[in-house]
Parts: sequence; structure tokens; C-alpha cells
Amino acid sequence: MVATVASAQNLFVSSDSGNKIYKITPGGAVTTFFTQTTDVGQLAFNSAGNLFEGVGSQILEFSPAGTESTFATGLLDIGGLAFNSAGDLFVSDFNLNGSITEITPGGVKSTFATGLDEPRGLAFNSAGNLFVATANNITEITPGGGQSLFASGVNVVNVNSLAFNVFGNLFAESDNQIILEMTPNGTQSTFASLSAGEQMAFDGQNILFVANENNEGVLEYNSSGKQSTFVPGLGEAIGLAFQPVPEPPVWGLLAMGAPVWLLYRRSRLLR
Repeated sequence: MVATVASAQNLFVSSDSGNKIYKITPGGAVTTFFTQTTDVGQLAFNSAGNLFEGVGSQILEFSPAGTESTFATGLLDIGGLAFNSAGDLFVSDFNLNGSITEITPGGVKSTFATGLDEPRGLAFNSAGNLFVATANNITEITPGGGQSLFASGVNVVNVNSLAFNVFGNLFAESDNQIILEMTPNGTQSTFASLSAGEQMAFDGQNILFVANENNEGVLEYNSSGKQSTFVPGLGEAIGLAFQPVPEPPVWGLLAMGAPVWLLYRRSRLLR
């Protein structure tokens, strides 16, 4: 089955084939956003709509217009990227003491956590806790740095990517060629099967998208785990991230007839 429409967000995908970053519209139209001279890596957007990519030992930043700059250097082997609600970027590093590095919007680096076993995929839950896929388990880290074991077992060995859905369930792409779903209390179940998956992300409609490095393009999974192809091809797809949709101003919400409680809730969130 081939899907035809995603949510109202552009999807960005990095591919090792040609070292390209592709921009894909909600309707599935593909254009080249940037062509690199280096290998590509995992992707993440900040709230301002700038795209970040972990490449080797550095973090590259791309403006919405495609202007490239170097955001951070001095890392060793980047495994995953994730932004917290404050706009700080968290980077997992395979070889730098199994560490997680925190980088402020101004580029100031600090060590957030160490001693992890080959940390790779990262994801934040709604409480602001960071979940880290390692070689043998998934570790949960509080904003204060406290670590605890969230999940272990044969199905969480060599997890490459993590993503949360709107219900707070954590999805993990495993080398066992499955996508694992875990409830907030850690109960595990198999959500879907796949081959050679890489980075994952949910769109605004709670549909899961997965980059596939076996030239199967971008795969899409509905809430029941049924697979379809959103965009075929793209070569060895590695990174995947949705561009944030700018929130309309209050006057725009009023014009759309937004209820008072929604405006109040938004004003509280922006404080």
C-alpha cells in the first residue's frame, strides 16, 4: 500500500546515497534541501524551525532557507539528537565515556550524563525526562541527571531510535527487525515488523514514520501498526524529522473561533 498524504508538516530525511537531505511535503513531493560533502546523520528541529544534524564529531545547523553553519564541534561519535522544552540540544556519544552532552541555544556545552553503554537514540517524554537507547537497555534520566532502568530484554538490544506518541507510549526500533511499543510503566509489546529501520518520528496526527536504509524510503505506520510506504526510494535513508508548524498568534486563534479555555491554556504555557 502507498500512502498519499501526511499531516501538515514537511518531513526532512537524510540519505547516505548522495549525502543528501530531502524535504518532503505533506503530499509526498520530494526536493533536495541540501547536498553535503560528508556522510549524513540523524536529524532534529528546534522550535524556531532550524534543522540540526549530527555528523561524525560535529553538529551542523541549517536555516529554513538551507544555509549551513557549524553549531558545535568536539564530539566523537554522535548517536542521537533531541531537544528539550527549553531549547537545549542533547547529543548522545558512543565513544565519549558513553556520555550525553547538553548544548544551549548559544552553543555552550556541558556533560549531562556519563557511563552509558553506547548511547544512541534519544527522546523526551512530556515530563521532561530523557530516554536513552543503549546497547542493552533503555535508560530514563530525570532533568536533574538521575538515571534508572526503564526497559531491558532481548527486544531492546541495539535499539537505534526512540519516539513518543501522544499517549506517552515509547516506541523503539530494534535490530530484531521490530518496532517495540512500551507503556509508561514499561510494559512491552510488538507494534510492527520492519527491516533496516533508522530514525523514527510521529507526525501531528500520531502517525509513525520511519527512515529505511534498504532503499524502501520512508515507511508509515498507522495506530494499529499497519505499514504503508509514504515515499519510496531515497537510497540509504538515515535521519528523519518533522519541521514544526508555527503556532498562530492569539488574534489568529480568535479569528478561527478558538474557545477561551484554549487561549488561557496557551497563555499559561507561554509564561
